[in-house]
Amino acid sequence: MTIAVTAATGQLGQLVLAALKARGAAPVALARSPDKVSGYEARAFDYNAPNAAALAGVEVLVLISSNDFSDRAGQHKRAIAAAKEAGVTRVVYTSVLKGDASPLTLLAADHMATEAALKESGLQYTLLRNGWYSENLTGALGAALEHGAVIGAAGNGKLATAARADFAEAAAVVALDADHAGKTYELAGDSAFTMTEFAAEVSKQAGKPVAFVNMSEADYAKALEGFGLPAAFAETLAQSDERAGSAAGLFDDSKTLSRLIGRPTTPIAETIRAALA
Repeated sequence: MTIAVTAATGQLGQLVLAALKARGAAPVALARSPDKVSGYEARAFDYNAPNAAALAGVEVLVLISSNDFSDRAGQHKRAIAAAKEAGVTRVVYTSVLKGDASPLTLLAADHMATEAALKESGLQYTLLRNGWYSENLTGALGAALEHGAVIGAAGNGKLATAARADFAEAAAVVALDADHAGKTYELAGDSAFTMTEFAAEVSKQAGKPVAFVNMSEADYAKALEGFGLPAAFAETLAQSDERAGSAAGLFDDSKTLSRLIGRPTTPIAETIRAALA
């Protein structure tokens, strides 16, 4: 079986490739700049103008969602059309936790448009509705330690995050087994925590005081813009954070992810430890 992975030079894409390789597969890496790929057969594949020829011989396409918020749904639809033209059998897509029931409406809209496009395509598909990556929280620990504060808008809401590698393993598992065709999986970490608890764990491990400072959605969006994020992206992240707290948008206790990968998901404390190392 030939499996191809889009966004192969991205953080999740690299981990999916590695997870497939660890399971004995020889995946094809699809990237806008294939010269940046090493260790895998690499082919040029641009979400803006995907070439069906790049998918020649591919049976399963792991379609990792684009990080371009200006035309993400359009990019995904073009990739799905290219997959159909190339004769791909099944698409494994990284969607959003809770799907059309997600309160994270700004983030979920493109994912729901993509899920609809997959269902309309006639292709077999597997939907991986991914929750929050723990690394989304630990990526800014340098600033948190410098200022003694983690900022956000989640209030006392519970977040069931998991390490990016956990989600990558799930993608590899379902890509390799045709029995997952037609399935939709809600994926999140085994254990949930509040941002106050997250800040306390950072403080404990770093050996210096770090507190969680809760902000309004609007103020948090402005803060993210101040860090250099585009306004639309900042607004999306701020809404996601606020509704993770107010509407449990990033909480799920089904433990579907750990069942898929055959082990417990990575605790947030471990991801913090790796980020501080």
